[in-house]
Formats: sequence, structure tokens, C-alpha cells
Amino acid sequence: VQLVESGGGLVQPGGSLRLSCAAFGSIFSMKAMSWYRQAPGKEREFVASSVSGARRPSYGDSVRGRFTISRDNAKNMVYLQMNSLESEDTAVYYCKAITGTWVEYWGQGTQVTVSS
Repeated sequence: VQLVESGGGLVQPGGSLRLSCAAFGSIFSMKAMSWYRQAPGKEREFVASSVSGARRPSYGDSVRGRFTISRDNAKNMVYLQMNSLESEDTAVYYCKAITGTWVEYWGQGTQVTVSS
């Protein structure tokens, strides 16, 4: 499975962005589709995850209530709607897929910069 992120860019504090992750391969059977981010000089951080069979997605503490993950299995797409963006959200955002046998696939990332 190849993953390609898009939708990043420069946005002012308080603004919104929607990131997209296109999967070249079916995500229907993926155990989980997730978003992570990595800011300069920091470790990669969990943002959100949509797990097959789970009642609801899970979110990192720093984004809960502001970000929403969604997946469209028919289109092999995963989205991350980001609202009320803060400067601390500036990072490269990565899409990750986990198969039923726990194999991981990562995208190349898309840059999100929150600045006035």
C-alpha cells in the first residue's frame, strides 16, 4: 500500500485545514488508519486513529476536540479535519496504515505551518 498525503500549507492561528491521505491499495482490510505528526526537534507524536471495529476514533490529548479523523473505505481515503489551529500544531503530518498482520505503511508527510 502506498500512502500520499496532501492538503498541508500555511494557515493563521484559529484557522482550519483538511488533510487527505490517498491510499494506492485498498484500506478496507486495514486494521487501523492513523495520523501522526513531527515538529522540528521533537519526536513523532500520535494525532488520531480510526481502528476497524472500534466504536469511535481515538485522539491525542493535544488535539482532542479540535481535530477529526475520518475514512472513506470506498475511495481509499483518510482525512484529518483540523480546526482552531495553534502554532503548536506546526509539524509535518504523516498518514499511517496498519494491516491485519501488523505491517505498517507510512506516507511521505505534508507540512502544516500555523503562523500569523
